[in-house]
Amino acid sequence: MISITPIPAFNDNYLWLIHDKRNAVVVDPGDAAAVDRFLQENNLNLLKILVTHHHRDHVGGLEALKNQYGCQVIGPAKESISGLDVTCEEGDTVEIPQLELELKVIDVPGHTAGHIAYFSAKTLQHANLLFCGDTLFSAGCGRLFEGTANQMWQSIKKLMALPDDTQIFPAHEYTLSNIQFALAVEPENKALKAHQDKVKALRNNNIPSLPATLSLEKAINPFMRVEQPSVIKMAEMRFNGVNLDSAEVFGLIRHWKDTF
Repeated sequence: MISITPIPAFNDNYLWLIHDKRNAVVVDPGDAAAVDRFLQENNLNLLKILVTHHHRDHVGGLEALKNQYGCQVIGPAKESISGLDVTCEEGDTVEIPQLELELKVIDVPGHTAGHIAYFSAKTLQHANLLFCGDTLFSAGCGRLFEGTANQMWQSIKKLMALPDDTQIFPAHEYTLSNIQFALAVEPENKALKAHQDKVKALRNNNIPSLPATLSLEKAINPFMRVEQPSVIKMAEMRFNGVNLDSAEVFGLIRHWKDTF
């Protein structure tokens, strides 16, 4: 059976390590030293590196890990990233037979122009898994550095179409601050209030708030809820909007979050 371990890095990054106590794959290793330390301590062989996008906190460790372990580096075809051995885009599949893992690539532009995510459907080995980089966070989504609000909304809709029990592995521990904003958008959201209490307890004990499930995110994440009357009403009130479509609501809520 595979395990998925968050390796903390920098202030709030998680470098997700997928392993079976022998072989390992790491997602977005911005910090080579943190990954190497875990691999050495647990006697693991690094097979592959999966990259979601080009930001330094996601790719900073590629060269050192590749040089040390001779592992294959896989990443987005639509971004320029030094050290990639294989590029991929939506419709492609990444196979890792040593871990009995097959990952479908999903194009999710918005945070960056060529951002991708990796989805593995449920098997006897594991649940539905989504490694989404900085596109989706628990109770939030990534800032729009290179894409438009409509692009990001279309990307979020793709992820919403995955099975509800999908476990989501974002690259940052932003959950508590995201919940604070989400409560400003939907102050009466009971699921959100309940989850805030749970996350506070976890973080007070230095336990990750992740992974989350897609079903939970649909209940608490304002960026997945832009078609809900409560979110539409808040966007219209705050920005004096009328007859807003979903992408417009998404864009206004994202703009609000940028200055929250």
